[in-house]
Amino acid sequence: MTTLVAFLVALALLIAVHEWGHYRVARACGVKVLRFSIGFGRVIWRRVGRDGTEFTLSALPLGGYVRMLDERDGVVAPHEREQAFNQRPLRQRAAIVAAGPAANWVLAVLLFAMVAWLGSEVPKAVLGTPPAGSLAERAGVRAGDWVKAVSSDGQQWQDVESLPDLQGAIARAQALGESLHLSVSDAQGHARRSLRLETERLAGRAPDVQMLNEIGLAPLAEPLIRDVTPAGAAAAAGVMAGDRVLSIDGQTVPDAGFLRDAIRRARDGEQPRAMVWRVERAGQTVELNATPRIVEEGGQRIARLQVSVGSPPERVFVSHGVVDGLWRGVEQSWDMAVTTVRLMGKIVTGQASPKNLSGPLTIADYAGQSARAGLSPYLDFLAKISLSLAVLNLLPLPMLDGGHLMYHLFEGLSGRPVSEWWQRQLQRAGALILMLMMALALSNDVSRLAGWH
Repeated sequence: MTTLVAFLVALALLIAVHEWGHYRVARACGVKVLRFSIGFGRVIWRRVGRDGTEFTLSALPLGGYVRMLDERDGVVAPHEREQAFNQRPLRQRAAIVAAGPAANWVLAVLLFAMVAWLGSEVPKAVLGTPPAGSLAERAGVRAGDWVKAVSSDGQQWQDVESLPDLQGAIARAQALGESLHLSVSDAQGHARRSLRLETERLAGRAPDVQMLNEIGLAPLAEPLIRDVTPAGAAAAAGVMAGDRVLSIDGQTVPDAGFLRDAIRRARDGEQPRAMVWRVERAGQTVELNATPRIVEEGGQRIARLQVSVGSPPERVFVSHGVVDGLWRGVEQSWDMAVTTVRLMGKIVTGQASPKNLSGPLTIADYAGQSARAGLSPYLDFLAKISLSLAVLNLLPLPMLDGGHLMYHLFEGLSGRPVSEWWQRQLQRAGALILMLMMALALSNDVSRLAGWH
């Protein structure tokens, strides 16, 4: 129920803001608005405003529209002709079209700023031991490294305030097929050095658990056993929740990352390999013989003890003042918009996986997860979806606002509007492209939820 409510609230808010942008600029330009609708289909609520606009809520809440007086849609009374959309100057018509995406963009900036103003307690970007053979190990990451900044080119650096900041930068670099430079220090913030994470090696792949293991960046955590699966391999060996692993086969275990990697590597070919564990339990040292089980995961056979390991990572409270928070909102929205456009370009040219596209099922799932996590995560989710809606609507497809802006650009350059015949053909092509995009996004949603990729 939380997922459904969070998704519907997000849809209603973002659609209302988008259409409000069109409505307000249309009224400011003297255009008569006939209907402001949230949703399509059967009208379930209606109210008429003082300016004669009919405000409606319809049964299918998957979009909305602002219907304006326009001579192309029917006969317009002579005394209302000046209020028709098609009679307004070109610059006003373009402003009305652009106002919807602009409203979503402004909303995203404000929501990102609100997240920065409210602040939140998040994991610190201090890293644990990377798995053997991972990108992090090849880059030279060591347990206790504190990531202070990231860069795509090693020249212009962006500060990292928390682990989510770092994870977002990694996701962008991987999706765009670029390497990511890390500026790290020791736990006290000294001894800065630069590392290069070869995320371009993972270009064209959809994010999954296996890819996260290949990257190998995880927060520093104590090698504690949090939970033991009943009847699992660890339970059979006598491992108990709360155990602190001191050594494996005589080798000291410094952190949870080292422990996870040691478990994964406990195999000889297709056969599991027994390990000798020394654990601290209630102030006593206990020696155990633990043999993992070989399981199928992500198309690979790996060793698993069926335990959850690691203490909660160190957390920091991150917040910003009014000006800094607003500027952070501007920067975040711009960076995300540029990344989205570049990613879509790479998908079209085959340089990035189309599995990066998400549809309504994934959005609904994220809405529920963020709502359960708290106010700040939900506001951050709303900001990202609002910005995505702005960028999507600015694409030069005839069914979208960006397509209509292309019509106006043509009219401005040529001095004549796009012919009705061409508009019909372009509308058909745009509708087909949008349907294919929606089908692909929905297919990706189903594959993710079913665990197929």
